[in-house]
Amino acid sequence: MLVTLIVFLLILSVLVMVHELGHFLAAKKFGIFVEEFGIGLPPRIFGIRIGETVYSVNWLPIGGFVKLYGEEGDMPAAKKQKIPKNRAFYARPVWQRVIVISAGVVMNFLLAITVISYIFTQGVMVPSDRVHIEKIVEDSPAESAGLEQGDIIKTMIVDGRQITVKTGDDLIKTTSQNLGRELTIVIEREGREMQVSITPRKEYPEDQGPMGVVISAFEEKKYSLSEAPIAGLQQSLMLSWVLVKGIALTLWKVITFQSVSKDVAGPIGIAQMTGEAIKFGRNAVLEMLGLLSLNLAIVNILPFPALDGGRLLFILIEGATGRRVKTNWERYIHQAGMAILLFLILMVTVNDLVRIFSK
Repeated sequence: MLVTLIVFLLILSVLVMVHELGHFLAAKKFGIFVEEFGIGLPPRIFGIRIGETVYSVNWLPIGGFVKLYGEEGDMPAAKKQKIPKNRAFYARPVWQRVIVISAGVVMNFLLAITVISYIFTQGVMVPSDRVHIEKIVEDSPAESAGLEQGDIIKTMIVDGRQITVKTGDDLIKTTSQNLGRELTIVIEREGREMQVSITPRKEYPEDQGPMGVVISAFEEKKYSLSEAPIAGLQQSLMLSWVLVKGIALTLWKVITFQSVSKDVAGPIGIAQMTGEAIKFGRNAVLEMLGLLSLNLAIVNILPFPALDGGRLLFILIEGATGRRVKTNWERYIHQAGMAILLFLILMVTVNDLVRIFSK
């Protein structure tokens, strides 16, 4: 339980810190005055001023934040700290503000690509056109015939006809059509081809099948350092599209007052999934980190108040009309958006608890 909590907090912190680092680096690049870069959330434990920015460590170990001068439109410290007004966030050109706001999402996407690319260098299971025997059941026709784990089933010979086996369905279909009849299977074992005679049984335990084998058409593939980034980008784009469709469907159900899938998880659900990932090892935890980073990027760019996408929308409106929305109005809208987001998080958390305790 403690390990799960620590790993969960680390994942959450990495996601948020990488996001905020994007805002920080972009703001520094354009000369925007960064008042504070915080690790964790206030209250503050301590802070150190390096140059013009305070770097702080805070008590709540969930992510971090960047405080940009003039981000809210108010600049009361201008005279006190003698900060030039043109270094305030809202004094910068629209295109620079768009980049600063978008930089957090870009960093989360880059984190996902990096993590997924690394996993690809470690080896991932990919579809193949070969059927492998993963396991042999004791006292089964497969064991009697001398089949072994790791054998590759290439063809099946039935009444003199050769049937090529490229998928699990090919094997299952041919086997089910010839129960109780002796078949010849051509296998590949350690680079050599050999033939094995086997009679699929008509009656068998439900979890064993006629032959008594566990098969798979997937093979492990390790990508080189030059191949992995391209494969990682492709996989990230594919997963992003899947996440976009899933989020869009969920939002539509919320808007139309339909029941939301129980698979939608909040903080408690994600912590529970973290515990499951830990059982499968480091790569499973990293895979979860990559997926959550993509999810955070997509959710954050939505044009909803309090999210980066909502702030971006106000900047784009200003760029299109030449007039900025009143500071107070924008602040109230973002506050309302935050209240709605907190309510949704509460509802999803209740959903998590119901799912956990109903098992």
